[in-house]
Amino acid sequence: MGGTVSDSAPKRDARPARAVPYLVVALECDRPAAGGARYALDAVDCVTVGRGGERGERDKRGATRQDVRGVATLDVRVPASAMSASHARFVRAGGEWIVEDLGSTNGTFLNGERVTRAAVGEKDVVTVGRTLLLVTPAKLTPTGAPGDRDLEGAAERTGHATLDPELEAQLEALDRMARSAITVLLRGETGTGKEVLARTVHEASGRAGAFVAVNCGAIPAGLVESHLFGHVKGAFSGAIRDEVGLFRAADGGTLFLDEIGDLPGPSQAALLRALQEREVVPVGAARPVKVDLRVVAATHQPLEDMAARGQFRLDLLARLTGFTLELPPLRARRMDTGVLVASLLQKLAPERAASARFTAAAAEVLLHYAWPLNTRELEQCLARALVLAGDEAIDSVHFPPAVSAAKSEPPPPPSATSDLSPRDRALRAELLEQLARHHGNLVEVAKAMGKARMQVHRWCKRFGVDPNLYRA
Repeated sequence: MGGTVSDSAPKRDARPARAVPYLVVALECDRPAAGGARYALDAVDCVTVGRGGERGERDKRGATRQDVRGVATLDVRVPASAMSASHARFVRAGGEWIVEDLGSTNGTFLNGERVTRAAVGEKDVVTVGRTLLLVTPAKLTPTGAPGDRDLEGAAERTGHATLDPELEAQLEALDRMARSAITVLLRGETGTGKEVLARTVHEASGRAGAFVAVNCGAIPAGLVESHLFGHVKGAFSGAIRDEVGLFRAADGGTLFLDEIGDLPGPSQAALLRALQEREVVPVGAARPVKVDLRVVAATHQPLEDMAARGQFRLDLLARLTGFTLELPPLRARRMDTGVLVASLLQKLAPERAASARFTAAAAEVLLHYAWPLNTRELEQCLARALVLAGDEAIDSVHFPPAVSAAKSEPPPPPSATSDLSPRDRALRAELLEQLARHHGNLVEVAKAMGKARMQVHRWCKRFGVDPNLYRA
């Protein structure tokens, strides 16, 4: 999981990365508005879980760290009535974690099955007292970066709340970019929230002008330049008056070019000129008009592959990628399930958000379903469930059939290796090792691996690896 930052982005401070696994409070059925929590496990040998005070209350922190008879212990407290005071514990055993029930009243469950002791894998969901927990695979976290700490309640940066340290680092970098004039390219599948992120970049930019959004794929091919740059009266049949176009409408503000990969070839050349010269020539006009705007583009398409096939201009791609961020699909954000549910409940039914609750079965479905349509699908699912459940707890029967059937089919692991072959997993592991050894220096990594620098750069993009995290 996690995004990529282009080479043209400014380097981070000297913060060597380390691999950190996390215990995640993914969703609390009785108070989903809590939004989840994460706790770093890299220096922990044992985690105890039990009933306690609400996170944030005086002397009732969600977790404490202590040395118990020489064992580094993390004690996590959740205000859940169905949880015993001493409910379960996780014990590190070699390279894996073992969950053990501590004689709790309501039991400990692994993927819906009651257990007394079991190994916990990265696909597994552990339910203790109607609270769902995850143990994540190790995630790259720069020492001293935001993700290098426990987080009780999601970090919200640039309009996106997350518990994921990799995404948090990307959003932190985007925060720093917001007030610059650098062009931003947002990548990600449909429904991952690219326009929402673009709007918040505009809001953080301090620009007084408007935010103007255009779907490049929805404009008729023959009218793209007229829509973008405007036209003068009489420029073509049907041009009955002057039109300023979207570029000039966004003057002083932000122009969001969604689905930039769908822009026709001839219009790509005109767009490149407008971006380079900061001026547009309306269709039928003789003189250019200066514009001052910030451009944010978005796509779900592989622009580099399109450029290699001659379908997208390489020089335009270079102009667009001043800063690149990839929003991961929802299936790769399992640790953010509770964060997103809390945010959507507040959006859909603010008067009910604090009192809403889920059955354990429904909560497990939310974590097991792969969400092919991403956050947009989750929002529609919750909107339907709120209506059907009324004042009762939301159950899996209130979800659409495709969602409610997902309990028996766990999703792929939330990591960049979920769809890789064994050979590619080994290659990615070697790449990570060399990046750590050479502090993110791609030239030295390329020498160590006997490859060209561009090949290493392509591997970083392919495997979702950010070399900036390793630079010291």
